[in-house]
Amino acid sequence: MLVIDAHCHAGPGDGFTGPWDTIAPLDAYGVRAARAGIAHTLIWAAFHSDYAVANEAVAAIVRQAPRRYTGLAFVHAARDRGRIGAMVERAVRVHGFKGIKCHRADARITREVCDVAAALRIPVLYDVLGEVESVALFAPLYPGVKFIIPHLGSYGDEWSHQRNFIDILSRWPNVYSDTAGVRNWDCLVEAVRRAGAQKLLFGSDGPWLHPGVELAKVRELIAELGLDARASAQLLGGNAVSVFMLRPEAASPRVAQPRGGTARAA
Repeated sequence: MLVIDAHCHAGPGDGFTGPWDTIAPLDAYGVRAARAGIAHTLIWAAFHSDYAVANEAVAAIVRQAPRRYTGLAFVHAARDRGRIGAMVERAVRVHGFKGIKCHRADARITREVCDVAAALRIPVLYDVLGEVESVALFAPLYPGVKFIIPHLGSYGDEWSHQRNFIDILSRWPNVYSDTAGVRNWDCLVEAVRRAGAQKLLFGSDGPWLHPGVELAKVRELIAELGLDARASAQLLGGNAVSVFMLRPEAASPRVAQPRGGTARAA
């Protein structure tokens, strides 16, 4: 089955608060992801004071390995006000990026972000930092935009936030989530049972979390729930293909045929 990591940071930040705004190197991540059988990864910038600059750095990474990585355009909803459309359109038209990333640690999502996503017909991955109730405000107003709320709404693994978010995930057809960094196992199980496998994407939160370990968690989720082949394929990569409008052939590892006749991944 095609495996796509739908949550990974990449490239340099310009601060020293922590790894998240210093640098997100992909060297070790790439080795670990390949060993785990991950064929493709969605990446976006580390925290940065100028996301126009940071997005260009991510675009350079994608150009070097287009079969391995696809970019999302990171924007600061407040600081980039008035230029979000231009920033995202460049990322999409010039660099082939497939969505918008914004983070509550920077600023709350705005109508400008949602309007740009609607106009360009691309999804928004918005980390709400536990403010899950806000999703019920903007998602219904933009039914044509797909919103991915990572970590079941709380990277801090706050049980109450995640449980409340599952209600929203189950209710709104354009709201999705990912498995990145979710440690509350029963919340993951309940999310799939109530919202369906089609609403959850595998994500690792690389390079800082190990993609192989995060993937093993999803495989165990599949086994515990007894998911069939179709639902399993959705969780592992199919949902990422449909939500981000990826080309499956571009996300699959190239197969080379050596003289001995045994296929190998190139």
